[in-house]
Amino acid sequence: MSLSPPSTAVLRSRGAIITTLGLTQIMAWGSSYYLPAVIAPAVSSDTGWPLAWVVGGLSLGLLMAGLISPRVGSSIERHGGRNVLAFSAGCIGVGQIGLALAPNLAAYIAAWLIIGLGMGAGLYDAAFATLGRHYGHGARSAITALTLFGGLASTICWPISALLLGEVGWRGTCLVYAAFQLAIALPLYLVILPRAAPQPAVKPELQEAAPVLENNMDPSIMIVLAATLTLAAVISSTLSVHLLTILQGSGMALAAAVGLGALVGPSQVAARAIEMMIARYHHPILTKFASVAFVAIGVSALWAGMPIIPVALSFYGAGIGLESIARGTLPLALFGSNGYARLMGRLAMPSLIAQAAAPSAGALLLERFGPHGTLAALSGLALANVLLACGLGWRMLRRRESQVQSHRI
Repeated sequence: MSLSPPSTAVLRSRGAIITTLGLTQIMAWGSSYYLPAVIAPAVSSDTGWPLAWVVGGLSLGLLMAGLISPRVGSSIERHGGRNVLAFSAGCIGVGQIGLALAPNLAAYIAAWLIIGLGMGAGLYDAAFATLGRHYGHGARSAITALTLFGGLASTICWPISALLLGEVGWRGTCLVYAAFQLAIALPLYLVILPRAAPQPAVKPELQEAAPVLENNMDPSIMIVLAATLTLAAVISSTLSVHLLTILQGSGMALAAAVGLGALVGPSQVAARAIEMMIARYHHPILTKFASVAFVAIGVSALWAGMPIIPVALSFYGAGIGLESIARGTLPLALFGSNGYARLMGRLAMPSLIAQAAAPSAGALLLERFGPHGTLAALSGLALANVLLACGLGWRMLRRRESQVQSHRI
């Protein structure tokens, strides 16, 4: 029996949901994760608070995000993402107001903990879980499209933050972001997202194509998957904070370092766009392989001091761009849509906690071993992640062969 094509209303609804999540993801990342890079020096200069603690607010926020992520995933699994994402916008907005009004460092840190609740409930993992809960196996293309939006967060929000900083100061900048979260993002979530995500019906052809592991989660695969995602998060978080310092420490002028560092964002978006065009032809494990390989090539080339730094940074940017897609699509392909949101919450916890610690660990490496030693350590981690990804693929193959043999018996 032939299946009727999806209605225009369904397609329009899917487009509206992805666009809403995409736009709100840009501003959620820009008003939380990417904010201290622009305003931290001004905050420290204006208040006299130590810069390490000003930047450390983000680390504590990420720690909070990691601690709540399993509960976030469970909530999305039960009720869909509408209320969870609305809660995230509320927390980021209230936290931004707290930053703007903070009379002392303790209040400033408390505001970042509230923002951390919002990050845990509203950044990529929660958005991916929402799409997976709503579209089931059909969420892969939606997740990929969402990462195209997310890849523009720093490109869009760093200039906005810098402009606002010059016009209204760092406290006014926080209030502007708070207004966006409370007056725009929160209502958008409530109006556009469905009240309760439906459990998608499994079509016959999807049943045949469903992974063998759909209803049999292999603990060893889960552990290796969590490890490779966490290691990727450590590398990207460290370089997102310290890349400019590393480049300058290698003898490069600040303007040149900024110009070269800007290549990372477009490389992410380009890699995601290519993946979106060819995703139907391969399993997400190949996306993961490409991601870890590109990151390893890029970081190792930087460590080796190759003269073509733009090529190295382009490889690195492409790798972390693909990593965001693999992070959302590989668990869906491995374990299916049933329980996907809960699984994403569990996977997010170690990654976010590691991201919270990585910048401080990177600073210690830079202090003790300098840029070259830091890149050597990151290269080692990147190569270890290649081995982890290969191990994951091998374990998947062995598990699939075992399942096929048991069916034959």
